[in-house]
Amino acid sequence: MFKNLPHGIKISISRSISAAFEQYMNKIEWNEEKYDTNDFIQHWRHYADKNASWFDKIEDEIKENPLFHEQLADKINETIEKLLSEQPTNDQIKQIESLVNELQIEDIDYACKSEAKYHIDQLTKAVKKNSNDKN
Repeated sequence: MFKNLPHGIKISISRSISAAFEQYMNKIEWNEEKYDTNDFIQHWRHYADKNASWFDKIEDEIKENPLFHEQLADKINETIEKLLSEQPTNDQIKQIESLVNELQIEDIDYACKSEAKYHIDQLTKAVKKNSNDKN
């Protein structure tokens, strides 16, 4: 069922899963102990319903089919696994090291490219805040 969808819709579904997962993980500050699968699924459904163009392109009959949900769950797991296995880039690693040194804080643990992006954003905000506080 899922595999019979047009290629563009499958790509859009994967992108919406990725975007929703990154938003959710940012919301919980990439704290694995706070991760809740059901909470993430609710977040993704809300995201898909409000933001994803593909959602309205799939017939309600398909969206209500249990087989579709099963295959969609497989796609969600596959997409999350792919995101979590993407290694941070060398530029991200260097950027985090530089920001950590500038802020004079302990090293930060991160395991994937998306998590590194989150930490870069947070550290950059902290640097800007420190800079504004000094002025």
